[in-house]
Amino acid sequence: MWHAIGQLLALAMVVMGLSHSIARERMFAGLRAHLGGHDTWLGYLVSCPYCVSHWIAFLLVPITGTYPLDVVPRWGFASQIIRWFLASILVAAVAAFLRVAFYFVDETQGLVRRRQKVVERQAEAVSETRDGAGFEH
Repeated sequence: MWHAIGQLLALAMVVMGLSHSIARERMFAGLRAHLGGHDTWLGYLVSCPYCVSHWIAFLLVPITGTYPLDVVPRWGFASQIIRWFLASILVAAVAAFLRVAFYFVDETQGLVRRRQKVVERQAEAVSETRDGAGFEH
C-alpha cells in the first residue's frame, strides 16, 4: 500500500512539474503562442496547468504502471480503460493539490524577494539623502 501511495505522489509531482513547465514557463511560450494561447481551444489546453496535467497523466499512468485504484467489475478491456481513466484523473487531482502548494511556496519566495528589494531601495534612498545633505553643508 505504501509503495502505491509513494508511486502516486511521485507521479503526481512529475505531472505537476511538467504541466507547470508547459503551461507557464518561457521555454514553451512558442508552443503556446503557436497553438493560439488562451484564445483557442487547443491553445487553452496547453496554457492551463490543470488541463495539461490531465494529458500528461493520461500518458504517464500506463507508462509507469501507476494504478492506485482497482476496478471491481471484470468487463474485460472496458475495465482496463476505466482503471486507466480513473488513475489518470486521480494523478491529475493530486498534482493540482501539489501545484497549489508549489505556487504558494513560489509566490511566498517571490514576495520575500520583492520585500527585500523594497527595503534595499529604501536604504539606498536614505543613503542618497544623507550623502546629498552632507554635500550641502
